[in-house]
Amino acid sequence: MSPAGFGGHDADGSALLTTPAVDPLLRAAVSHAGGRLDSWRLEHVDANPGRSTTATYLASVTWPYGSRSELLGVSARSSGPATSDSNAEIFADGDREVAVWLYPDDPDLPGLARAAYPDRMAEVITRLGLVGRPVSPGQVSLHMIGYRPRRRAVLRVDVTDPRITFFVKVLRAETFDQIRTRHRILTDAGLPAPVIVGTTADHLLILAELPGTPLARAIFDPDPPCTAEDLIGLLDAMPAEVVALERRPAWSDAVEHFAQMVSAAMPSQAGRLGWMTSIIGQGLTGIPAGDEPTHGDFHEGQLHVCGGRVCGVLDVDTIGPGRRVDDLACLVAHLSTVQRMDQVQAGRVHRLIREWVPVFDQRVDPTGLRLRAAAVIISLATGPYRGQEPHWEHETVTILDAAEALVRQVA
Repeated sequence: MSPAGFGGHDADGSALLTTPAVDPLLRAAVSHAGGRLDSWRLEHVDANPGRSTTATYLASVTWPYGSRSELLGVSARSSGPATSDSNAEIFADGDREVAVWLYPDDPDLPGLARAAYPDRMAEVITRLGLVGRPVSPGQVSLHMIGYRPRRRAVLRVDVTDPRITFFVKVLRAETFDQIRTRHRILTDAGLPAPVIVGTTADHLLILAELPGTPLARAIFDPDPPCTAEDLIGLLDAMPAEVVALERRPAWSDAVEHFAQMVSAAMPSQAGRLGWMTSIIGQGLTGIPAGDEPTHGDFHEGQLHVCGGRVCGVLDVDTIGPGRRVDDLACLVAHLSTVQRMDQVQAGRVHRLIREWVPVFDQRVDPTGLRLRAAAVIISLATGPYRGQEPHWEHETVTILDAAEALVRQVA
């Protein structure tokens, strides 16, 4: 097997995995598994320029028992296979080795092979006694909320009779204990984070459903879903214990990395990305990292609201010491880049931005808020390409427009 693109000139595998050159590799992998590849399309890309590329492909495969759709995953690294790559099939040609797997057998997420099937999740629910009685596979339905290959997955699990919903985080072994600890720190302190109702040896974290409405949906309501003061108050209520956790870099610390990723996908944007990262870097140089308890990825997708107040906070994996301005900047960035809104929705979101940002400006440095929000937006600009959105180039430019608007407010 000698697919085009193997070799030293494509060390991180980006040219191989994102072009038709990957076709012979995919066919060889499916054939090795006992099937025949009929067709495929690129579905998701995680790129770390110069270091590694992971891609997934939606494929139509004919097996001895019939045809079905499959999700294939492939990872290439400039440094050669990682230790966990041995959990996948390794295909080699010359000096290039890549790891290939068939969903749900993700080499870094062993629990996904259990979480992806109703019969296996029914066994888990029954064994842990989560609903107080045995559950059959027919009473369990699964919905994938998000899957980042080799990083994590989140599934919604709906059980009938009694009707109850759980959310399952599928985690890597090295992050499982850390994330479990973070959930317990917040719930023990009385914050409205999801309660852990069960765990498994293959790193599944099973969480109770939060009350209320996702803020990501409530931002389109006619009335404001909550106040800026309520959002700040939730963050200020985070316990001091959070400061003792491992520090994670702020989004702005990695702005050059994300700019490089966007530039690699869209060279036409490299010039203004360079200008923006220069302004952001100059504006934030010398500012200490900070020691406030922070969420680390605070935005409308992580919050639930009810009765005009925040009543739930999700995805607490990133909590740790930092600066309040980074949490508020993250929220501003996400609100500034909501995609595919109609005119009414856009008007309501823009109203929230106009109402909330002046309150944020009173709490944190206004210049820093805008520069850090722009840095978060640049990180978000990698999303349309990673997800292979139908019009990812246009969406990327639109997102970068929002970053530039913020930078120009203070440049």
